[in-house]
Amino acid sequence: MANDSGYFDHNATTPMSAAALAAWNRIAGTHWHNPSGLYPAAGEARHLLEEQRETLADIFDVDEPERIVFTSGASEANNAVIRHLAAAGGVIAISGLEHPCVRVPVEAFFPEDRIRRIPVVPETGVIDLEVLGNWIAGGELAYVSVMAANNETGALQPWPEIAALCREAGTRYHADAAQWIGKGPVDGLARCDFVTASGHKFGGGKGVGFLLLPEDFEEVDFHGQIGGPQEEGRRAGTEDLPGIAAMVEALGERSDAARWESAASLGAYRDAFERRIATALGCRLLAAAGPRLWNTSLFVVPRAKNLKWLTRLGRRGFCVSTGSACSAGKGDPSSVMLAMGLEYGEMGRVIRASGGWNTTEEDWNALAEAFLEVGEELRE
Repeated sequence: MANDSGYFDHNATTPMSAAALAAWNRIAGTHWHNPSGLYPAAGEARHLLEEQRETLADIFDVDEPERIVFTSGASEANNAVIRHLAAAGGVIAISGLEHPCVRVPVEAFFPEDRIRRIPVVPETGVIDLEVLGNWIAGGELAYVSVMAANNETGALQPWPEIAALCREAGTRYHADAAQWIGKGPVDGLARCDFVTASGHKFGGGKGVGFLLLPEDFEEVDFHGQIGGPQEEGRRAGTEDLPGIAAMVEALGERSDAARWESAASLGAYRDAFERRIATALGCRLLAAAGPRLWNTSLFVVPRAKNLKWLTRLGRRGFCVSTGSACSAGKGDPSSVMLAMGLEYGEMGRVIRASGGWNTTEEDWNALAEAFLEVGEELRE
């Protein structure tokens, strides 16, 4: 196997791409100055910062680069958006599928009587669009927050349909797209009102991301982080120009249409892996009845706690996870698993494998072999 071929935790974080790392080194070595400064070198940094914003706007087919706010990542951006919406009043709809950086702020900033819980279809791991659509059409909601793709199951949520329903009704739609961007085409995402992303999920570095504001951004009094004039007063704090340049470079690589054609074959490698572990070990696949990210597999192993599997797989050079890296090791029930109706005993046997663009058929086959070996070892 090639270097990092045993790494199957790309939904948690990805290695920086070679092009992104080169961009980081180039900018960090020559344009490390504060873009807010008044001297010529700072002006050059500021010019480069705006070039990155314009490039990102082109990727999303956005006419106004000012809609893009650079942040430290999706967690910061999601917190800022939810706090902004809560302050304006109105009811929000979310589901148990949301990442904690959305779900917890909603529960912190919105009173319970202003939160609607969207039901989830257990077999697919997808929200019930009919229920949500009725709420939107009935004028019951001011806001909807539904992610584009789930970080644990890989289940694709119907964000294009939600965006259309919300636009027709005048309801604000926030889409956490951290798992979708870099794994699927971004066409149409700009029609959502608020879109958030993290660079390290698609080959950029950690600690940098962005927020896409609504089309009527000039009328939106958004101040996600106060205390400084950066980002037109929408996000205080000195921008990480090298990190931003690396992120934009990485996303540009992953926005090539040819990549989406190769996703089908990459998904086939994952599917073959799932058939082997389901047949040979009796693993139960989760959310497999619906559309999923091509790289993600979530399943329940038949015996022993998942941590025993992870330890033995780790000894063999494989990196997999128990689900969301943000909650791994805490022992708390996953809200995603609860929303999908798993029993508590099953939650301790859930494992996620998530590949990347460079994960090969050989890599998936080797992971399957390792699972079969560990399964036999734990049977003894």
